[in-house]
Amino acid sequence: MSGRPADQDPFDLGFDAEDDFGSPATRDPWAETGAPAAGAPSRADDPFADFPPARPSGSPGEADPFAGMPAASGHNPVADLIAGAEAALGDVSVPRITIHAFCARPETAETIEKASTDRRMSRASTVVKAGGLSAAVDYYQNQPTPSLVMVESLDSGPELIAGLDSLAEVCDPGTKVLVVGSANDIALYRELMRRGVSEYLVPPLNPLQIIRSITTLYADPSAPFVGRQIAFVGAKGGSGASTIAHNFAWSLSERMQAGTVIVDFDLPFGTAGLNFNHDPLQGVADALGQPDRLDPVLMERMMVRCSDRLSLFAAPANLDNDWDIHSDAFEEVAQKIRAAAPYVVMDLPHSWSTWKRKILLSSDDVVIVATPDLASLRNAKNMVDLIRQTRPNDAPPRLVVNQVGVPGRPEIPVKDFGEALGLDPSLVIPFEPKTFGQAANNGQMLSEVAGKSKVAEGIDNLAQMISRRDPPVIQKTSMLSSLFRKK
Repeated sequence: MSGRPADQDPFDLGFDAEDDFGSPATRDPWAETGAPAAGAPSRADDPFADFPPARPSGSPGEADPFAGMPAASGHNPVADLIAGAEAALGDVSVPRITIHAFCARPETAETIEKASTDRRMSRASTVVKAGGLSAAVDYYQNQPTPSLVMVESLDSGPELIAGLDSLAEVCDPGTKVLVVGSANDIALYRELMRRGVSEYLVPPLNPLQIIRSITTLYADPSAPFVGRQIAFVGAKGGSGASTIAHNFAWSLSERMQAGTVIVDFDLPFGTAGLNFNHDPLQGVADALGQPDRLDPVLMERMMVRCSDRLSLFAAPANLDNDWDIHSDAFEEVAQKIRAAAPYVVMDLPHSWSTWKRKILLSSDDVVIVATPDLASLRNAKNMVDLIRQTRPNDAPPRLVVNQVGVPGRPEIPVKDFGEALGLDPSLVIPFEPKTFGQAANNGQMLSEVAGKSKVAEGIDNLAQMISRRDPPVIQKTSMLSSLFRKK
């Protein structure tokens, strides 16, 4: 929105949108309309005048074809499909902008405050003020406008538009305006869009709705898509988080048939190369050494193709360096890798650091792998509390309890372990040293060694839960079908 001469519409973008189903341009959409005249419409006004009258729904002797069908339950499969598709994609962060919000209701101010603390809004600077639209007009009389101005108004349509006209006179060029109003009116929405308002929302609002509205305003169509980032972390050393992460990535690519990249961030002791039987010359350490040069071409050279849909960013796994790398390099590389595939699996080391905290809290999904002992319970509780506190608008982390049933070892029951964390375990893996040891020594995945085992099936179910998609149906063909196939 920008200031315009006083004799022109300050919200006019210089063009008029034509709507074939709208009212004539000369009609004032905000003028009060009188009641329709009594009587039937004329033939010129009724395009269906030549059609025979419709049969009444209650004609005698006519059976209702829908009589035996159950009533609609209100379930909307299309909405569920769209929501699932949005959830399966990675969340885009709000860019580095300044946001001013002028709220008329305390509930709206509280919702925007919650949204401002979300991980997707970490780069934006948000200031929340009271007073609504009128307070925004007064405030910007002598102050420059930020990148985005959010105003709330409880006024009716004509009063709201008059207030926005006043706001336009003090707005700087390039400022976007998001309006929160009380009227759920399509005519008002169209009028606001015609005048240059960027978005119009109606309460009740939630933090994710506000965040997605802001990210949509600043979405770059030319930017690459953002894959879903899934972080695996062990509650303590030796819990098996790396093994579960590698098998999970393999299941995503082979069972779900989704493009997947696995990143081994355990630079000195990473085992991804061993588990996939690869010894690459380059890997994630080279990317961290030159994050500004990392582009799709260079990234493709550094990754190893494990299959048609699975790529590996391996760790060097040596002690030749101290691997003292700045946390910004990890964050930049992780962000660029997310554009390489729909799913990015992060294998994080057990050691705690600034960069690990950032990646863990910025991931779309977090999976904590723990063994049923007291040390794992304490560490997992600390991580769960941190994630819940810093990610209030996200789903809680998923819990995988590994190595259950070690002979002779006292264990915390799985039920008690989950109740102490306030989580239901997404996967419980029994202690099967023979299966895991054979897969590790052969450089294979569990599904390749024991495809029909409960462990392999459980990891496939975990991949299905987190990816929010069903595995594709594979049609079985027989030898006879090829003989009778039409040529």
